[in-house]
Amino acid sequence: MLIRKARISDVESIHELINHYAAEGQMLARARATLYESIREISVVELDKQIIAVGSLHILWKDLAEIRALAVAPSYTRQGLGKKLVQTFLQEALELELPRVFALTYQPEFFVKCGFRIISKDSLPQKVWQECINCPKFPNCEESAVIIDL
Repeated sequence: MLIRKARISDVESIHELINHYAAEGQMLARARATLYESIREISVVELDKQIIAVGSLHILWKDLAEIRALAVAPSYTRQGLGKKLVQTFLQEALELELPRVFALTYQPEFFVKCGFRIISKDSLPQKVWQECINCPKFPNCEESAVIIDL
């Protein structure tokens, strides 16, 4: 098993994995174009040349980053892969000298187990909401906000 930065050739597998959960209402869908544009911030878990988990660390400002699009293939859940990706992103944030990382999630309990705390979405800076305008659930967001101080 290998955790690595995503490649252009991974986009179809990443798209399929994320949108599998989006179709179930467990996360937000991502367009292929968005994945190509943000490929440098995406990391994957690869096993036998197959993408089995994905996520990204998106930098918003000098003191804040977001973990986005965290997904583990259904046959590989509950094996610690999501947690390993979160740890990878937190280490990356530390190396970049980012003091805080947050996530908007339908699975806040998972992030709490990773050391995050639940916060009010209203406590996040306005910049966080830039992309929300394009969300089909806007303005009735059902996600929870979680944050960790590094």
